[in-house]
Amino acid sequence: MSLFSKEKAEPVIMRTGKGLTCVVCGGNQFFKREALLNTPGMTFLKLDWANATAQCRVCGDCGYIHWFLEEK
Repeated sequence: MSLFSKEKAEPVIMRTGKGLTCVVCGGNQFFKREALLNTPGMTFLKLDWANATAQCRVCGDCGYIHWFLEEK
């Protein structure tokens, strides 16, 4: 059973050409997610939607979240 229904975890190839490996369990299958990078100022102004985003890869085995600032 996967962490997210109807979605299949897949390998991720980094810009270096190497495959991503989970730092916790050593897994190599990941789900793709996007996360909002909230800042106190934008939250105070209730403009959270305007903040930058980060690309995340969630390990399909243990659920550890790997964060990346930009997509390749």
